[in-house]
Amino acid sequence: MKATIATVKNHLEETVTIGAWLHNKRSSGKIAFLQLRDGTGFIQGVVVKSAVSEEVFEMAKSLTQETSLYVTGKVVEDNRSPLGYELQVSDLEVIHEAEDYPITPKEHGTEFLMDHRHLWLRSKRQHAIMKVRNEIIRSTYEFFNQEGFVKVDPPILTGASAEGTTELFHTKYFDEDAYLSQSGQLYMEAAAMALGRVFSFGPTFRAEKSKTRRHLIEFWMIEPEMAFIDHEESLKIQENYVSHVVQSVLENCKIELQTLERDTSKLENIKAPFPRITYDDAIQFLKDKGFDDIDWGDDFGAPHETAIAEAYDKPVFITHFPIEIKAFYMKPDPNNSKVALCADLIAPEGYGEIIGGSERIDDLELMKQRYDEHQLNGPAYEWYLQLRKYGSVPHSGFGLGLERTVAWITGTEHIRETIPFPRLLNRLYP
Repeated sequence: MKATIATVKNHLEETVTIGAWLHNKRSSGKIAFLQLRDGTGFIQGVVVKSAVSEEVFEMAKSLTQETSLYVTGKVVEDNRSPLGYELQVSDLEVIHEAEDYPITPKEHGTEFLMDHRHLWLRSKRQHAIMKVRNEIIRSTYEFFNQEGFVKVDPPILTGASAEGTTELFHTKYFDEDAYLSQSGQLYMEAAAMALGRVFSFGPTFRAEKSKTRRHLIEFWMIEPEMAFIDHEESLKIQENYVSHVVQSVLENCKIELQTLERDTSKLENIKAPFPRITYDDAIQFLKDKGFDDIDWGDDFGAPHETAIAEAYDKPVFITHFPIEIKAFYMKPDPNNSKVALCADLIAPEGYGEIIGGSERIDDLELMKQRYDEHQLNGPAYEWYLQLRKYGSVPHSGFGLGLERTVAWITGTEHIRETIPFPRLLNRLYP
């Protein structure tokens, strides 16, 4: 009977055959321990000399790292294993013998591992991170489906910038200019006017020449937009969404979090509501902490975000940023036109901003004014202005960066490990 490592729990005391790769092994004169992986998980196969043919035992001792094989054996309980089971091997069949596998159990430098990213993904740690990433994606769809959102796919090739910046990848679109999308938000606003509550999940691109542990050139964003939802209602949806994702990972990725040695006590507390601090109060807090390099009107850097986050044991919203340092489409606070109805959600433990969101401008005349201020009067933005002309309504939205969220939840120091094949400032291979 064929099985996978993930399904062996359904075959206790039964004999199964698993297609696998040899992750590692150790052996003595009478027993060989095979660390096996098949993509769904890791399991130990025990080959006892007295229980198998001489040919099988010699094969077990000579297997090389990452050799692919079919392993047949009996599933038994093993309380010492994170999986809870092991395989008492009765037969082996080599599919392909791997020779001189470059990533050995010894330590390797980061650049070496990045050059071999296509193979590094096979390691236990990288496997665990990818499984957590998958669970975050799965629970994202679950949350928004339960909340009545419709999945909409915005274009990747666009004729204009969503943020009004120059950090765009330019390309020719036949005889006109085009750019790789840095956000699907503008298109999602159009979709929200048609479908009410929508969300996108797709790749975005920033031509930002940054080498920090928080930045990628290509990354994935979850971008919901919601008609008839104000800033306050949006914050509640954001904190409920993040809470749902974290609790889903805790429930469904126990082995992976154990592999990563993640302190799950710090995640168990991540439940809505989240604390909030205004930009004004954040500036004063930082000054009280001795940060003399920050003044009202400045944006926060990584040290500032970390200092604020350390004051809380949950993600914290920083709200009401100055209009001047935020995107053109953010709605001013009716009680203070110098600040926007917006918020950044800062993750604990120094992982920085994971969500940026705001209530959007819904007034046609104010949006025209913003267009003039930001010199956005070209034809590429005309359709976005029309959203305020034909049945405008209050609406809000936000964007969550998947890789930063994976880094925080897994406790991964550098964002390059949170995406299968990272695109960095100096890396386009593999």
